[in-house]
Amino acid sequence: MADLLSVPLKKSSDVDIVKPLKNLIQSTYNSEKSSEDFTDALNELSRLRTNAIWKVFEKSSLDLIYSYYDQLVALESKIPPQEVQIPFKWKDAFDKGSLFGGRMSLTISSLAYERMCVLFNMGAMQSAVAAQQPLDTEDSLKLATKLLQQAAGTFAYLKSNIMMAVHQETTPDLSPDTLHALSQLMLAQAQEVIAYKCIRDEMKESMVAKVCAQCEELYTDALRAMQKDNQKPLWDRDWLPTVQAKQAAFRGLAQYYQSLVCRNNKAVGEEIARLQIAVESLKAANARVLVNVLQESCAKAARNLQEATRDNDFIYHERIPDARQLEPISRATVAAPLPPDSRPRSSNTDLFASLVPLAVHQAEQAAQARAREAAGAGVARLREHTQLLSAALASLGLPAALDACRPGGLPVALRDKAASVRAQGGLPALLRLLQDMPDLLQRNKDILDETERMLREEADSDESLRKQFGTRWSRTPSAQLTESFRANATKYRQIIDNAVRADQIVQQKFQQHKDSIQLLTGSEGELSAEVPDAPEQMAAADQPLRELQQLMQEVEELKRDREVLESELKEARVDLRDQFAQALVQGGSIDEPALSAPALAALMGPLQRRLEESIARQEALISRIQTAHTAWTAARGEMGDRDAALGRLCAAHDAYHDLTANLQEGSKFYNDLTQLLVAFQNKVSDFCFARKTEKDELLKDLTQEASRPAPAPPTEPTMVRREAPPRPPPPSTAPSAGPAPSTAPAPAAAALPYPMQPQGMPLPYGAPYQYYAAPMPATYNPYATLPYPHHARMPPPQPYQPYQHAPAQYPQPPPPPGYNPYGPQ
Repeated sequence: MADLLSVPLKKSSDVDIVKPLKNLIQSTYNSEKSSEDFTDALNELSRLRTNAIWKVFEKSSLDLIYSYYDQLVALESKIPPQEVQIPFKWKDAFDKGSLFGGRMSLTISSLAYERMCVLFNMGAMQSAVAAQQPLDTEDSLKLATKLLQQAAGTFAYLKSNIMMAVHQETTPDLSPDTLHALSQLMLAQAQEVIAYKCIRDEMKESMVAKVCAQCEELYTDALRAMQKDNQKPLWDRDWLPTVQAKQAAFRGLAQYYQSLVCRNNKAVGEEIARLQIAVESLKAANARVLVNVLQESCAKAARNLQEATRDNDFIYHERIPDARQLEPISRATVAAPLPPDSRPRSSNTDLFASLVPLAVHQAEQAAQARAREAAGAGVARLREHTQLLSAALASLGLPAALDACRPGGLPVALRDKAASVRAQGGLPALLRLLQDMPDLLQRNKDILDETERMLREEADSDESLRKQFGTRWSRTPSAQLTESFRANATKYRQIIDNAVRADQIVQQKFQQHKDSIQLLTGSEGELSAEVPDAPEQMAAADQPLRELQQLMQEVEELKRDREVLESELKEARVDLRDQFAQALVQGGSIDEPALSAPALAALMGPLQRRLEESIARQEALISRIQTAHTAWTAARGEMGDRDAALGRLCAAHDAYHDLTANLQEGSKFYNDLTQLLVAFQNKVSDFCFARKTEKDELLKDLTQEASRPAPAPPTEPTMVRREAPPRPPPPSTAPSAGPAPSTAPAPAAAALPYPMQPQGMPLPYGAPYQYYAAPMPATYNPYATLPYPHHARMPPPQPYQPYQHAPAQYPQPPPPPGYNPYGPQ
C-alpha cells in the first residue's frame, strides 16, 4: 500500500583484495596458466567492490551489488574460500552506535562471509527500491512485488546458510532470528502490494478478502518474530507500531470485503458482525497508517454498517453472531519468497573465466599426481637396471679393457671421452655448478626461516595478549589456525635437509673422481703420461674381442633407447579437465580415481611394456657379455696397470656427466623450490596481516569498552564476540587435493631423495586446516643415479611441537581508564 519498510544497509571498510587474491591464485593454480596475469581482473573486482559498498544510493545501486555478487559467486567456486586471508570488516546494519564507541562490527577472513554480507545488502537494497516505487502504475506494482519477494527469499537463504559460512556468533543483523523476521516482513509487504493491486483493479470481493486475509496472517507472523526479546531492540521505534497497524488494517480490509460477499448473499447478520470488526480495525490502523485506501475503506465500512444495521432493525431482524463464531476467511497465498538465482543477475562477464572450478583443478592435480607417480616409478626402475648394467660392465672392466689391448698410446675411445669432457667445460664448469649450490640452498633456508619467524611472532603476540586480557581475548588461538602452515613448514624443512644430504653425496663423488676429471680436462700429453702402453704382442683382431665390441655397441644402443623412454615417461601427462568438468556439471561431484584409471592405463600401458622389454633385453645382453668376456680374458691374459688406469679414466668420464646432470637438475630443483617457498611465504604473510587486522579491531573494542562507564547488568546480549572463524574439522574420509604419492620400493642403488609430488601449493581448508603434503616441482629427480638411500617416501608429518623460542618481550600493562589511542570510530 504505502509506507513500506526498507532494511538498512550494512557498511564495510576499504580493504586490499588484489594482493592476497593474486597470491592465492598463483599458489593454487601454479601448475597451469602460470604466465597468465590476473592483475587486471583483480583490479576490476576491487573496483566492483568499491562501487557496491560506497555507491549504494545511486540509481543503479542494485546493479552494482548484482555485479559484485556474481563475481564473488563465480570466484568462490574456483578458489578455496576459507583460505582467502583478507580481513573483511562489516558493521551491524541496525546498530546506531553510541557516544563511547563505534558501530558494532565483525571482521572475518573469509570469502563466504563477504558474500553473505553482500547478499544481505542485496536484500536490503531490493526492499529500498521497492519502497521507492509510487505504486500507481502497473509496472511499478509488478517491480515492487518482485523485489519484495526476492528480498524475502534472500533473507530466508541467509537464515539457512549464514552459520555454515561464518561458524561463529554473528552481528545481530545476521542472526537467524533477525533474518527470519526480515524475511517474514518482506513477504508480508509483497502480499500487501498484491492486495493493493487487487483493490485498485476492482477484483471480486471474495478474492480481495482472501488476499487481505493472507496479508494479515503474514503480518501476524512477522510481528511475532519481531517481538522476540532479543529482536525488539534492533528495530527503529516506528517499525513495530507500523507492523501492528498494518496487521489491523488488513484484518479490517479482509472483514470489509468479506462483508460485501455477505451482502451479496443476503447474510445480513454476518455482514453486520464483519463490518463491526472492520470499522474497529480500520479506525485503529488509520491512526498510524495514513493511506487513501484505508480512509476510503473505513468510511465505506462505517456507512455500510449503518445501512445494514438500519435494514436489519426494520426488515430482517437477523441475529448478529459473535465475532468468535464467524467462519475464518479463506486465504489466498499469492506472494512467495524468491531465493537468490544461481544464474548471474548482471550482464558482466566472468572476470576469472579462465580459472577452472576448484574441484576440477584438484581432480586434475590428483590425476596428474597419479601419472607422475607411475612415471616416477618407471624412471626409478629404468635407472636402477641401467645402474645394474653399468656395475656389471665395470666389474668386468668393460668397455675400457677393449681399448687397453690396443698397442701404442691412448685408445681412440679414451681420446673421445676426454674431448667430450673438455667440450662441456671440464673441471672448471663442474666447480662453478658446485659453487652455486650453497647459495641456492641458503636462499631457500632464509625464505623458510623468515616464514617460520612470522608464524612465531604471530603466535607470541596472540599468546601475550591472551595472558594480558584473559577470557576477554576471545578470538581463536593461533595454534588452531596455523596447524597446516606449521605442518607444511616442517615438510619443507625435511625436504631441504634431504637435499643437503644429497649435496654431500655429490661432493663425495666429486672428490673421488676429481683428479681423474682433471686429467681428462688437460692435454692429451698429460693424459698419455698417466696411461701405460699396451704390450706389443697383444692380438686385437681375435674372435672374442670382435664379439665383445659388438656387444658394447648393443649396450650403447640400449642406453640410447632408455634415454628416449625415460624422456617419454617424464613427459607423460593426462588431460581429463573436460571429463572432470562434465562430471561436475552432471553429478555435482567428481570420482577422480574412476575417471582417471582408464586414461592412465591407456597412457602408461605401452610405456610399461617397453620398459619390461628393455629389462628382458638387458638380462640377455649381460649373459652374452659374461660368456664372451670369459673367452676373451683366457685368450689375451692380464693387462695390469693399463687396465686400471683406463678404468679410472672411463669411470671419471661417466662420473663427470652424471655429476653435471645431477647438479643441473639440483639447481633447477632449488629454483623451483624457491618459487614454492615464496608462494608459501606470501600465504603466511597474508594470514599474519589478516590476524593483525583482527587483533587491532579486538584491541580497539577492548580499549573502548574499558573507557566506558560500567553499565547495569544487561538482560539481553548487546555485544558480539570478535574471533577468527573456527572452521569445521575436515572429515576423516575426505580426500586431499591430491593423492599422496606412493613410490614403488626400489633398491638403494636407484634411491631418490624425494618422491614425485603433485605440483601446486597445499590446499588447506578450515581451521585447523586439513593436512596436504607440501608440493615439489614436477618431475624433480635430483641425483637419481647416485647410490644413496633417500628414495623412500617422505616421513609422515610429525605431531605439532611448539616452536622453541624466547618468550615475548612486549606484553603491556592494561591501559589506564579513559585511555583511547584510536579515537572515535
